[in-house]
Amino acid sequence: MIGPTNVLLPTTLVGSYPQPDWLIDRKRLVEIVPPRARARELWRMEGPLLEQAQDDATILAIRDQERAGIDVVTDGEVRRESYSNRFATALAGMDSDNPAEVPSRTPGRVQIVPRVVGPLKRTAPVQVRDVEFLRAQTDRPIRITIPGPFTMTQQLFDEYYKDETALAMDCAAALNEEIKALFAAGADVVQLDEPFLQAQPEKGRQFGLAAINRAVEGVTGTTALHLCFGYAARVSVKPSGYSFLPELEGCKVDQISVETAQPKLDCAVLAALPSKHIIIGVLDLGDPVVETPQMVAERIRRALPYVSADRIILAPDCGMKYMPREIAFGKLKAMVDGAAIVRHEIGG
Repeated sequence: MIGPTNVLLPTTLVGSYPQPDWLIDRKRLVEIVPPRARARELWRMEGPLLEQAQDDATILAIRDQERAGIDVVTDGEVRRESYSNRFATALAGMDSDNPAEVPSRTPGRVQIVPRVVGPLKRTAPVQVRDVEFLRAQTDRPIRITIPGPFTMTQQLFDEYYKDETALAMDCAAALNEEIKALFAAGADVVQLDEPFLQAQPEKGRQFGLAAINRAVEGVTGTTALHLCFGYAARVSVKPSGYSFLPELEGCKVDQISVETAQPKLDCAVLAALPSKHIIIGVLDLGDPVVETPQMVAERIRRALPYVSADRIILAPDCGMKYMPREIAFGKLKAMVDGAAIVRHEIGG
């Protein structure tokens, strides 16, 4: 099986696509740390007009992906202030209106996060309408993203559990309910975003895998996990290797997403994940120059000695939300054309 498609080397996004300037204050978005609590001041409108504008911007993101030739499309995360806060702040037991301040993933910086003031519970659907809207707009396979339970624990200020493992497992239980609802609404792939596994590998080994497995317990659709070094707009120098990767062979998700382009990852490490489909980041989002298809093809070839072509999925390194839209589109098109080159070489 090649993901949710029968295409060799299918292309996708691992999440976000640039939001239009008429929808969100992009200058302000770049200036602040990715929001963990709500950041309503980013939006240029409110109420019913905001939902209508977000729907229209989502259609633009979908059409750009289709025009570029992407095989598995996303909603571009257009309705979100960040990749994580839309789901986290919707849970009962979370106080986002009176947030706390904690150290950022970036040394020397702080971030504003929701406070956990009671047991975390999912009391209503959060992203189900997002999936239903996306499903109605395209006949291609669709992917939706959601924060992973381990990363959620690192983006909260816990005043209730006083136990990170217990907190993570309740995050996972809430995610499990949502993930099942997302598949029921028409999602082909549901992706957990877990960048903090790289930032906090020891904690990840203690309870991260257990929480991830709880989040996908009983789920029958295709699941993915995105592991990254952070947005290129935030992290200009990236390590050449992951501090937490072989461990993911033991998790119950189907696909593992990694950066290889900007960090110039030694793809030999991917041999440690023999049972997984690997989503390989082949677009360097730290470079505003659009890759040529030949550059993308060469990045794909680097992985082939270690991962069979039928287990490879292609994507940007990370989310594209901080890029100018025209550059993001150009990079997607280069990825699609680069995939075609390698597909032809190997006879797919």
